[in-house]
Amino acid sequence: MLIQRDLEPFAGKWALPGGFVRIDESLEGAARRELHEEAGLSKVFLEQLYTFGDVKRDPRERIVTVAYYALVNIRDHRVQAATDARNAAWFAVSDTPSLAFDHDRILGAALDRLKGKVRYQPIGFELLPTKFTLTQLQRLYETILERPLDKRNFRRKALAMGFLEETDEIEQDVAHRAARLYRFSESKYRKLVKQGFLFEL
Repeated sequence: MLIQRDLEPFAGKWALPGGFVRIDESLEGAARRELHEEAGLSKVFLEQLYTFGDVKRDPRERIVTVAYYALVNIRDHRVQAATDARNAAWFAVSDTPSLAFDHDRILGAALDRLKGKVRYQPIGFELLPTKFTLTQLQRLYETILERPLDKRNFRRKALAMGFLEETDEIEQDVAHRAARLYRFSESKYRKLVKQGFLFEL
């Protein structure tokens, strides 16, 4: 999700939403406020990514950025430009324009973190519908990892983990043979983690 800057520097350029921390707010509070003010987004899970502090990263003055990232299902979040943004929009990661400041580097760091994290935590399930097919799950992981995965191997591993629940339902209104629907059981996953379970796909 990017905003088109309305102010200099880089007026008209696309950028990650952000702004300055007020004297009376936390870093996460500032991140949430800016996300809401610039793009109309709220009630998302944020996680701190990294601190960016190259001396010349902002032409105005010395600026240190503490970046946050979130995974959201875009169907649940409609963006709307506000305050100092001309526009706000979702972009495919493979089709982002050149970004203002060093935001290309920040985006790259977030993607690297996601690729690493998706291997040891089941975060990808937040991006799927409540009930999904194994093909949808595999496509999600292939998209994040940017490489194809062996279908039989992926399904065997996914089902062997024990926190996917098979439902009695199948896909509706599809042109091909309807596939079985599954759901992610967070309670089963938490129980497995307490027992020392190691997630790895």
